[in-house]
Amino acid sequence: MRDVLLIAKREYLEQVKGRAFKVTTILIPAVFAGLIAVMVFAGKNSGAGKHIAVAAESPALAGVVRDQLLADKDARMVVDVIAPADAAAKADLIAKVNGKEIDGFLWIETPAGGAAKAEWESRSSGDFVTEGRLTDAVNHALVQQRLAERGISAGQVETLTKRIDLTTMRIEKGKETVSNALNTFWAAYAMAFLLMFTVIFYGMNVGRSVIQEKTSRIFEVMLATVKPSDMLAGKLIGIGAVGLTQLAIWGAAGALFASTALAEKLLAGEFTISISGIDIALFAVYFLLGYALYSTLFAGLAATCDTEQELQQYAPLAAVPAWLSFGLITYIVSNPNSVWSVAISLFPPCAPITMFLRMASQFPPAWQIWASVGLMAVSVYVVLWFSSRVYRVGILMYGKRATLPEMLRWLRYS
Repeated sequence: MRDVLLIAKREYLEQVKGRAFKVTTILIPAVFAGLIAVMVFAGKNSGAGKHIAVAAESPALAGVVRDQLLADKDARMVVDVIAPADAAAKADLIAKVNGKEIDGFLWIETPAGGAAKAEWESRSSGDFVTEGRLTDAVNHALVQQRLAERGISAGQVETLTKRIDLTTMRIEKGKETVSNALNTFWAAYAMAFLLMFTVIFYGMNVGRSVIQEKTSRIFEVMLATVKPSDMLAGKLIGIGAVGLTQLAIWGAAGALFASTALAEKLLAGEFTISISGIDIALFAVYFLLGYALYSTLFAGLAATCDTEQELQQYAPLAAVPAWLSFGLITYIVSNPNSVWSVAISLFPPCAPITMFLRMASQFPPAWQIWASVGLMAVSVYVVLWFSSRVYRVGILMYGKRATLPEMLRWLRYS
């Protein structure tokens, strides 16, 4: 045990004192904060600031559509009204779009006794945000016009067509609490991404460390006094402690930021973040188990490689569970207790991500969490048994890539 702790201490200090640890500790949160800021900015400014025209036979209908578009403060549109519009007006609008005088025009037809039709014509075809705003405005205006044609007063029309915002309530243990589906989705996504990123990142670090020591022949000296199993255990513990240290630094920095006036201003309104003690405890458990699973796998694979380039070829193996889990994120958050959601949250390589997605939407039964943790622990034991036997032989193999039959023979060596 003394040798294990000495190797763990060496790995920990070497990583923590290195420039890469300091840079990533600061740079990674800064990069993610920048990406989030860019996404928020892009979302608020999508389709904003356009100069468009609304053309219709009915001036009243075109005016209501214009009022609806101008009421959307995020759109910041300049809206011209062309009514009553005819074929010559449409040709003129096409020329204005072609000459870049306006960004596009909305053409509305309401034939007597026929179905209404609306067309959006512009230079681009991928502005789905503007298309959504125009669709909402046209439908709202048509409903108002049809109600007015049936003799309903303007005040009653406004009351009947007034928008109602849906409040989402979550029932947990018989109590109602206010929730927000979008906040739940992004909170789950952020925690799952952070968990999987750190697990794979530090798992790969173990593999790189094995490759570096193997190519420098340090192993040949160390094996004179230390058993291969102790070297592997020390390496796993040391680099895992580095990961926990970095997560602790990020958590402390996040807590300090959350207590500032700037954070209060940024998080004001509908967006809220709520993290319980159970979430933090399970995050630590899944990090440790996920890290142990991936790091032991990469340590065994690295022992069979001679260069980091060879090890990189195995990286997609670790990415497949992440791709699968994130590909099902919408389904899991919407259907947290379905058979498929439960099954994938019990599958060890995917459990760290998918279980957190389920917890954010609806906390799963305790037996499923225990089953997930138990299956991951068994998987860690199996992978550790396999990797330790491959490791103790592979670290001394040079100049030849190990084949599967050779690795199977290594498993039989004492």
